[in-house]
Amino acid sequence: MTAENKQEEYIKLRVVGQDNSEVHFKVKMTTSMGKLKKSYAERQGVGVATLRFLFDGKRINDDETPKQLEMEDNDTIEVYQEQSEVTYFHCTIQ
Repeated sequence: MTAENKQEEYIKLRVVGQDNSEVHFKVKMTTSMGKLKKSYAERQGVGVATLRFLFDGKRINDDETPKQLEMEDNDTIEVYQEQSEVTYFHCTIQ
C-alpha cells in the first residue's frame, strides 16, 4: 500500500452543534458513524440518544460509514438536541 492510498483511507469531518461550536474528527472511510457520534457525545458530556446527527439534511444511522454516505474531506455534520415529547398529567384524587 502506498503512502497516498493509506492517506486516502482517512477523512476529516467537522461536527457543528446548534451553538455553532465545532469539533473536528479524522476517521477512516470505513468507520461506523456510531463511533463518531458516541465520541462527540462524550466530549459534550451528554448521552448520544439526546442528539440527532444530520448530513446533507438526512439523519445519520450508526451503522453507516463516510464511504456509504459519500462524504468528502472537510464535510460538515450538523448536530441538534433531540426534541422529546413530554406529556404531563394532572389529576386530583378526592
